Formats: sequence, C-alpha cells, structure tokens
Amino acid sequence: MMPNSQNAPLLQASPFAPLWKRVAWKTTFLALLLSAASGFASTRVDLNQDWHFRTDPASEGVASGWTAKLPATTEPVHVPHTWNIGAHDDYEGVAWYFRSVVAPTVPAHGRVELHFDATFYKSRVFLNGKQIGQHEGGHTAYWFDVTGSLHAGLNYIAVELDNRPTYSSIPGLAMKLAPQNIWYDWWHYGGIVRDVYFTVSDSALIRRQRIVAATASGAGQVTTTVLVEAVPGAKGPLHVTAQAIAPDGSTVATSPAVTVDAAKTSSAVPVSLNVPAALLWSVSQPNVYSLRLELANAAGEVIDTKTDNFGFRTFAIDQRHLFLNGERIRLSGMTRHEESPNEGLAETAGTMLHDWRDLSELHVTLTRPVHYPQNDFILDYADRHGIVLIPEIPIWQWDEKQFGKAEGVALAKQMMTEMIEQDGNHPSIMAWSISNESSMSTPTGKAYRDEMMALIHKVDPGRFITWADNELSYGITAATSADTKADFIMMNQYYGAWNGPEEGLGLVLDRAEREFPDKMFIISEFGTPGVFAHNSVDADKLRVHIIESQMAAFAKRDWIGGAIFWCYADYKSHRNLWPGNLQGYVDHGVVDEKWQRRPSFDAWKHTTESAAVNGTWTAGLDGLPVSYEITATQNAITQLPSFAIRGYQLTWELRDGANKLLQSGSKPVPDLVAPLTVSERIEKGGRTDLTLTIKLRDGRGDTAAEKTLTYIRLDPGGQNFPDMSQELKEQSKGK
Repeated sequence: MMPNSQNAPLLQASPFAPLWKRVAWKTTFLALLLSAASGFASTRVDLNQDWHFRTDPASEGVASGWTAKLPATTEPVHVPHTWNIGAHDDYEGVAWYFRSVVAPTVPAHGRVELHFDATFYKSRVFLNGKQIGQHEGGHTAYWFDVTGSLHAGLNYIAVELDNRPTYSSIPGLAMKLAPQNIWYDWWHYGGIVRDVYFTVSDSALIRRQRIVAATASGAGQVTTTVLVEAVPGAKGPLHVTAQAIAPDGSTVATSPAVTVDAAKTSSAVPVSLNVPAALLWSVSQPNVYSLRLELANAAGEVIDTKTDNFGFRTFAIDQRHLFLNGERIRLSGMTRHEESPNEGLAETAGTMLHDWRDLSELHVTLTRPVHYPQNDFILDYADRHGIVLIPEIPIWQWDEKQFGKAEGVALAKQMMTEMIEQDGNHPSIMAWSISNESSMSTPTGKAYRDEMMALIHKVDPGRFITWADNELSYGITAATSADTKADFIMMNQYYGAWNGPEEGLGLVLDRAEREFPDKMFIISEFGTPGVFAHNSVDADKLRVHIIESQMAAFAKRDWIGGAIFWCYADYKSHRNLWPGNLQGYVDHGVVDEKWQRRPSFDAWKHTTESAAVNGTWTAGLDGLPVSYEITATQNAITQLPSFAIRGYQLTWELRDGANKLLQSGSKPVPDLVAPLTVSERIEKGGRTDLTLTIKLRDGRGDTAAEKTLTYIRLDPGGQNFPDMSQELKEQSKGK
C-alpha cells in the first residue's frame, strides 16, 4: 500500500521522481492469462470501462453495504468521468463508483497494484467489501498494493468520493466567504478524473527515477537514482540498466548493469551514463531525450521497464535577469483551467491537444499552467513545444489561521511531494510554486514558506521555488513581505480591474523595483474579467487594451523576465460572474467557453510574436512590382518576449487578386542572431494586385511571426506615378 493510504503516514520527502509511466506497454486480460511466470514483464491492465455511478447525498453508502454489493440504482459510465456535467452539475457531496473485474494472473512472488491517476477530491477505496486505502487531493496519482486482497475470479471495486470544500481542504478556499458561499474560484468537478488501471509485476519493479542531466564541453552526463522495490522473498540479484534515447529516437548511450540486492524491499540505485554531443533543450529547440530503464532478474530476463522524459538545460538568474543555457530570455504566455463544457476536469487527450495547439498559436512560451498539478499529457506537450512551466499546488487564498493548522500544512507537503515525484523529470519545469494569493507575509505564512522550501530543497534540489503574490499590488514593502526569500517573485496584478485604475500600474511596478532591487519578477497574472464592463463585447475591448498597454509597460522594465495573462478560456465558477448570475462561466478568456475566439485572441497573438517579418516591393518604370524583399528579425532583449531563435523556417507565398498562387519559397533559419534578408524577382510582371504572405515557423511548424502585405496600384490607366509605386497596404493579423 502506498504511503498515503489507510493507516499510513503522509508522504515523506524523497529524492525520486516520478512514480507514473512505470509500465512500458498496455496489454489485455488474454495476454495476462497467457504470460508465463518465468521472465514475466510488468504489464498494465486498463480499467477505464464499465463503471457504475451514483450520488450519495445522505452518506449512506457504507451503512447500506455498497462497499460489497452494487446498489439498486446506478448510472453506467466510463472513466475518466466527472459527475458535475448534466443532471448533477452543481452537486457537492459524496458519490460512488463501482466496477467488477476478473483478477489477473499473477506470477509467483508477484504483485498487483490498483492505480488512480487522479480522483477529486477525497477518496476511500474498497475491494471486495474491505477498505484498502484512502487519498486526499484531486490532481495527483496514488496506488494500492492489492495482491493479497484479490480473489480468484470476479472482484468488486467501490470508490467513495467527496468533493465538498472544508476549512482544511486543498484547493484552499477563500475563508472570507465563510460560513456561506464557500466555493473554489473554479468548478468543483468531483469524480474519477484520470485513468484507472492495474499493474501486474514480477518479484520486483521500478517505482520511479530521479534524473539529473548536465553538460560539459558539449558532452552530456546523466545520473539517475532508481527506486527499486522487491517483493519479500524475492530470489537472486537483480540488475538495472539505462538507455539514453535521443530526440530522433536513436539510442545514444547505455549504462553498465548495476546490481540490486533482491533481499531489500526498497533500494535506491544510482545509474550513470555519458551522452556524446548532447543537444540542449531550449524554447526554440526543445530537444527531448528519454531515459529507458530495464530491470532484469538473475537469469537476465527483463521483468520491468520504465521511461521518462529529460533534457539538457540550465536555468539561471543573474542580475535580475533570466537565463536559459547561458542565454538571456524573456518569455510570455497565459494560463488555462483543465476543463471543457462536455468533459469538465475529466478531459480527453483530444480536448487537451485542441487547447494547447491554440496556446502554441498564441506563442505561449511560459505559463504557470493553473493552480493545480497538470495531466501528464500537458507536461509532455510542454516538453516538446518549448514551453517553460511553473507548476503549482492549489493553496489558494489561504489566511493566517489556515497556515497555522498543522493538518493543512501536512497535506500541502503531501501534495507537493506527490507532484514533484510524478513530474520532476520534465525538462520544461523551471520552478515550483507553493501558493497563490495567500497571506504569505503573516507569521504563519512565513513559517509555511520556510517548511515548504526546506521540503522542496530536499526532494528536488536545484529547482527554483516561488509563489504567486497579490500583496505587491497593494504596496507591501520588503520589510514585511515573505517574497524576500523567493528565488524570483511572481506578481499577480489587475490594474484596470480589481486593483483600481490602470494608471496605478506604473507606480506599483516602480515601487516593487525599489523595494526588491535584487529580485527578478514574473507577472504571474494580469488581465480583466467581464464584470468590469457593460457586456462581453466591451469587456474584450478592455482586454485588448490591457494586453497591448501592459505588455508594453512590462517590456520597458528589464527586471521583468516574463508575463502570464489570465487566461486562455472562460471557466466555470460561482464567482466573478455577470450580476444576477449565481453560476456560469467567468468572462475572462481570449476564447469563450465554446472555444469561440474573441478579438483579444488575435491581439495577444500579434503582441507576443518573438520576431518581426516584413516585406518591401520594388516597382518598374511602369509602376508595377518587379521584385520584393523579405526580412526576418529576432526580437531584441528590450522586447517581451525575447529569446534565441534557432532551427526555424522562413516561408512566403505570392498570390494574385484572384488568390492564385504565383510564387512560393522557403529558407532555413539556423540562427536569427542577425536579421535575415531574402530577395525574389516576380516571374510574371504586369500584376496590379498582389498579396505577399510571410511566415516564420519553428521546428514543429508553429507560426512564430507572420505578416501579409498587399500591393495595389492606384492608377489603373497604366501611367507612371513613381511616388505611388511603393504604396503598401499592410494587413497584419491582430490589427
């Protein structure tokens, strides 16, 4: 049973990460039944189908025997699932999930574990009528050893969940709303919101690994600490090997086998290997490696495997500036709640891919994704698309009394440890955030800060630690602020909305610069909700203005290393709604709840381009164009965003007034440190209407910058007007 299950203490600090992705492939029950005991490789058995669900408003399920027998009235569902869609939209309370399953075949001295990738919020899990464990927290994985609890043949799983907020629950609720209207700022999606599955292992398994990657003179050094768990009574020595797999899929290094004593139930095994000519992970070239572990028994048969992403990269802060691999960067992005109208928190891969493709189109290179640990699909997407992450646990608007409660702090430590153990190998993660808009500068808040920083330094040494602070927007000084110990300061501010007139922003930023002269800042939230306008259309006009004016203000202050807009899409809530509404979607995004893009979408897209592309025409004596010149220029460090552009592609298309393609071309951009210029002759002259579309694309095909220019000859009679021959009509998206 895992450490945070029934009758066990909370998770302690550990040097390993992460526990998930432990199995290399899925299998069916048939394959399990056919597997031989000798050389049995770890397998995963999907349990997402054929569940039954029902609410339990009277909390009668245990007394009524639901833990051992399916109640009379249930609804058929598949998981991931949330009940807060449709008939149970606003249901807060206890609900149940039930499933029957045939026990898989287990080898001698083997083990079966029941895994939940996330359930919201507080769970108790029963197998064949007996409680096997419990878990609190809605966004991290947990598991139970069920080897001794399974019966031959059919088994019955019952999961009790409770999504009601309490004084000590996390997400931390705004207790200023107590004793009534105690809600999260986002929706309380109860349910089994991520995958459920069995894993079946031989006499030992790889629980997780903690990867440390560094470079010297172009070569990579990789050390991973592998946590191997053996079943009591396991025989013979075990052997661990590691393979480093390059971004192109080739194996570039293999470690010698390291022997593990099978007599020990838990062993921390260091494994090292060298990678020649290591490719760096960066925003423009996110080279993702993977480290594949194999655990073999004494006969040399592989009994378990595990694979994790990693990357060679170094984040540093010097003189209030942010550096990646020794090069200064300034980044921008926006937040996104994990939800959709049809799926809630139980998102499918298709929904996540849709939204994150939008975020790529919006040039997101930095985000504190939202207030809680993310689905691994999102972390993997960020790794492969060069998006720098600052994940956070949902300590949201805690007050001084909540920070003073030992049980709440212990739960926060558990959540942070679980998040780091699951996600800590991802190269996209730059820092961990321990809180949002809480009373961190109180004595109990500072004590919480110190405990959490000590924990993270032990679990994940080397990564930055921070938290989102809104007290700076009200003028708190360094003499009393908790922020003096942050590795960098994240500042939430809503001038032009909650914090007052937008003219106050400059004064507050200048004050922050004086108060914290040694700290780099990231603006972790800015924007405006719809309630500060008469209607949604006017609200978005204000949003466009906030984007354009405030991004310019941030760019002028070079100690601001990044800015994160709140937010991508409208999200469901009981708060910050149009007057008269008690629930609905908060008008706050550049897209609405139905994914319809607002004008602010294009405004953000245009404002956050990382380069400038442009074109000029050259006309002949008749005033008609005979050639054009294209330029691409990387943003200077005085701009926001700004980072080294490498491995991109410059493309262009020339079309006539009927949209017929006349010419097209492309040119690789190995490095845009100096502006790039391309000149092209127009093959067929005499055109009066021409449109030139220029795009700078990154290595994945995402557009980093674009511009469309139209040549319209104003004199249809063909007379020569030299001073009119350069007439341009620019149609730039976002204008």
